[in-house]
Amino acid sequence: MLAWDVHRVATTGSTNADVAVAAREGAAEGYAVVAGHQSAGRGRLDRRWEAPPGTSLAMSFLLRPDGVPVTRWAWLPLLAGVVVVDAVAAAAGASAVLKWPNDVLLDGGKLSGILTERIETPSGPAAVVGIGLNVAQTPEQLPPGGVSLASYGAAADAVLDAVAERLAARYADWRAAGGDPDAAGLAADYASRCDTIGREVRAMLPGGDTVEGRAEAVDGSGRLLIAPADGGKPIAVGAGDVVHLRPR
Repeated sequence: MLAWDVHRVATTGSTNADVAVAAREGAAEGYAVVAGHQSAGRGRLDRRWEAPPGTSLAMSFLLRPDGVPVTRWAWLPLLAGVVVVDAVAAAAGASAVLKWPNDVLLDGGKLSGILTERIETPSGPAAVVGIGLNVAQTPEQLPPGGVSLASYGAAADAVLDAVAERLAARYADWRAAGGDPDAAGLAADYASRCDTIGREVRAMLPGGDTVEGRAEAVDGSGRLLIAPADGGKPIAVGAGDVVHLRPR
């Protein structure tokens, strides 16, 4: 199983950017940066991810899944979401769920965001898996809709260890299966943790269009399948914002 080479810093601009630089300079798979604060953190769709110093974990991990078809790399952010759900359960006793694709929700609010980026390096393509996780923020310190593990009493190091251990194990299984989410058991585990499946949703796509209907499943490419309200053929959504709607 992969052993992490963890580099801790008090503060940085972006742990994802730091790992990307190291990867381009030849860092091996397993290189990781963990910060107590980042000043230029990013989430999906280039949104900013910020938290007061010392209240959250910002962590990024370098993976080089050689031999896994690029089309299956789309499962890496979903894999990371499963890892975080399982890690906070182990370290804090918190029952989190996933909103497709990989937002981690707890008690109705957003606990963690995940950004996975493919980068080109002299030794071939690599993936940087970035995870931002709210650990100790008070309600006053959180952004609207955010939650933290503060009321669960979890120590940051315990959460970090749980994430790192589960990421190494999940990644090893996924890579050994050639990235096949079914063979690795990832597809079933993701579905069981995803609160989006079975809900009425509205997906706002990058081009400005919207799709509304019932989220039926996640397909083999990690896309959300939405059955339109008019009864048409399910639409596969690979990127965009998803809103959980109230049942009709």
